[in-house]
Amino acid sequence: MSHSPFTKPLVDRFGRVVNYLRVSITDRCDFRCLYCMAEDMEFLPRSQILTLEEIQFICQTFVGLGVSKIRITGGEPLVRNGALGLLQQLGQLQGLDELVMTTNGSQLATMAAAIKAAGVKRINISLDTLDAEKFRILTRTGDLPQVLRGIDAAVAAGFERIKLNAVVLKDRNHLEVADLVGFAVDKGIDISFIEEMPLGVVDSHNRSVAFYPSEQIRQDLQQRFRLSPLNDSTGGPSRYWQVDGSSSRVGFISPHSANFCSSCNRVRLTAEGRLLLCLGNEHSVDLKAVVRQSPGDSQQLQQAIVDAMQIKPEQHHFDIHQQPIIMRHMNKTGG
Repeated sequence: MSHSPFTKPLVDRFGRVVNYLRVSITDRCDFRCLYCMAEDMEFLPRSQILTLEEIQFICQTFVGLGVSKIRITGGEPLVRNGALGLLQQLGQLQGLDELVMTTNGSQLATMAAAIKAAGVKRINISLDTLDAEKFRILTRTGDLPQVLRGIDAAVAAGFERIKLNAVVLKDRNHLEVADLVGFAVDKGIDISFIEEMPLGVVDSHNRSVAFYPSEQIRQDLQQRFRLSPLNDSTGGPSRYWQVDGSSSRVGFISPHSANFCSSCNRVRLTAEGRLLLCLGNEHSVDLKAVVRQSPGDSQQLQQAIVDAMQIKPEQHHFDIHQQPIIMRHMNKTGG
């Protein structure tokens, strides 16, 4: 790719350097998790989502502007035809230090080794419960043994780090947090607990009643584990603690109880090609329109991306006690 005329990295109005792009390559998923989707989700028509070539071109342009980390997400990214080929292309981008991915684990039993070979360094796997029946209820369609086989395949493939992501809901799975940490310790992998984010209308539970704060989870865990705070970061919002006597770390992502906006270094590309400047706001730019009006014109796309930094908001304003203003479900956003 030709050298960018923009000598400065991507910097927003608040002096934050943006070097991390999260890319949703599909809004489709083989699960229907309660906190992510409505049961009767309508998915985008194929023509409205970015082609794999468009995604690759946009990612390449971001890397030319100083982005060094790309996370591929969905929906479930591995249900998209051609996902592995896209990963192989991105894995060869000069200047990209970290290609990482978030998955529900359903496809890993057969694909983990190929994903690692494509250049994916780290993966996050969603796992909210170790109870097969509860797993089926929370995901509406998921098969826990299949996901557990996928986790084992990922461990065998030898990724730099594997992390479980668990969204904790009071009276759904909050009593399982210690068992989940024990499972992670046994596998030699990490785990993060996530406070639910109020994106899209869900009909399965009252979010304010189901809210279970990170600090309470940490207190629950300390009855069984000794946790030591860590200062290192993976460039995301997690705050990490070491499980003493193991290689595993426990992270807490706390959009409500411990706002992390001041250090935000990321933007998101949705499946339909909108560059989302904040997970909790609607500030966005239509990059699909740019690439379809001027195919292959990297200068125009670079300018649109640089200009977009000026509308990145200072922080989100999540309120777990209100119905969401944002009508965008997590499957379209990529977390």
